[in-house]
Amino acid sequence: MENLIEIIKTDTFLFIIFGIVIVLLIGFSIMLVKFFTLNKRYKEFMKKLGNGKNLEEDLENYIYRVDTVEKQNAKILNEIKNLDENLIKCIQKVGIVRYSAFKDTGSDLSFALALLDENNDGVVLNGIYSREMSNIYAKPVEKGKSTYTVSEEEEQAIQKAITSNTLIR
Repeated sequence: MENLIEIIKTDTFLFIIFGIVIVLLIGFSIMLVKFFTLNKRYKEFMKKLGNGKNLEEDLENYIYRVDTVEKQNAKILNEIKNLDENLIKCIQKVGIVRYSAFKDTGSDLSFALALLDENNDGVVLNGIYSREMSNIYAKPVEKGKSTYTVSEEEEQAIQKAITSNTLIR
C-alpha cells in the first residue's frame, strides 16, 4: 500500500496521467469532428431524397397531417353513428294499396298508405274518394299494429310496408 502511495507521488505518475488525458482529449476531438461530419452528410442526404427540400420537415408535416385526418375521421365516424341512431326513427318503409271505396266511382282513387320506421312505428293514412268529397284519416301504428280498428286495405298497406325490402335512405 505504501508502494502505491509512493508511485502516485512521483513525477512519472503525473506524466502518465497527463498522457492519458491528452489521448482522451484527442479521441474526444476526433469523435466530435466525425459527429459533425456525419450530421452534415445526413442533412445533405435528406435534402437529396427530398429533391432539394428537407425530408425530415416533410415527414414531420405528413405525420401532423395524418394525425389531423385521424381526428377528423373519428369525428366523422361519431357523426355517422349519431345519424344511424336517428335514421331508425325516420320513415323507411312504405306500403300503399289503391282501391275503390264506392261502387259508383269507376277507378281505384281511394288509397291506404302506411309510413313506418325501422321498428314498424308510424302512421297509416286512408284517403277515401267519392264524387262529392274526399276524406283522409290517419291512425297511429306501433310495432306494426294500430290501437284503432283498421280496414282491410289499411292492414294490407301496413303488411306491404313491413315486408318491403326497399328502405328509404
